[in-house]
Amino acid sequence: MTRRAQDNTKALDAFIGKKAEIDAMLARLQALSDDHFNFDPDAVNWGSVGSISSVASDLRKITDFLFGEGEHAE
Repeated sequence: MTRRAQDNTKALDAFIGKKAEIDAMLARLQALSDDHFNFDPDAVNWGSVGSISSVASDLRKITDFLFGEGEHAE
């Protein structure tokens, strides 16, 4: 195996490892979302709205980057 192929194999292994981390985070986020992010629907207040808005904003930054949308649009 050439040195370049070895370097690519290490990079691919690292990439797959990071993808697995992301997949685990996404699964946890989905489960938390299914449970209303642990907010009691009967006790939701404007602080709850602020908290979930902050999360939505952070996720929007990620999706804009990955999908080339928002400030990352061409």
